[in-house]
Amino acid sequence: MIGKLNHVGVATPSIGASVAMYRDVLGATSFSDRFAMPEQGVWVCFVNLPNSQIELIEPYGDASPITAFLEKNPKGGQHHVCFEVPDIIEARDAMRAKGATVLGTGEPRIGAHGVPVIFLHPKDMGGVLVELMAEPKASH
Repeated sequence: MIGKLNHVGVATPSIGASVAMYRDVLGATSFSDRFAMPEQGVWVCFVNLPNSQIELIEPYGDASPITAFLEKNPKGGQHHVCFEVPDIIEARDAMRAKGATVLGTGEPRIGAHGVPVIFLHPKDMGGVLVELMAEPKASH
């Protein structure tokens, strides 16, 4: 059911410091501009790789959902993995039917790629927070 790995989400206390590390230590050369997603409570920047992306996420405001993650992991770390699916509603319903917990209201919301996304609880996904996103229309 899942399609390709779209990105790995990495929580960070500083997108700027993380960009410097990916550029200067790992040799990444392509980055999106940093942009705010106030409705999600995060700043976002993508590290563009030949086969995927790293989504750097930094808290936006005090109510950011990643604040608690960074309190437990002050230097940041892997937050989630994101897979593409052909139909987000079909995927959501299939996950529920298989006993997986869809976080939030269960209704898809628009993610950083501008397409609907849902998140699945780590307790049902082998300890990993999983994001499912509708396949983007255009190549990225």
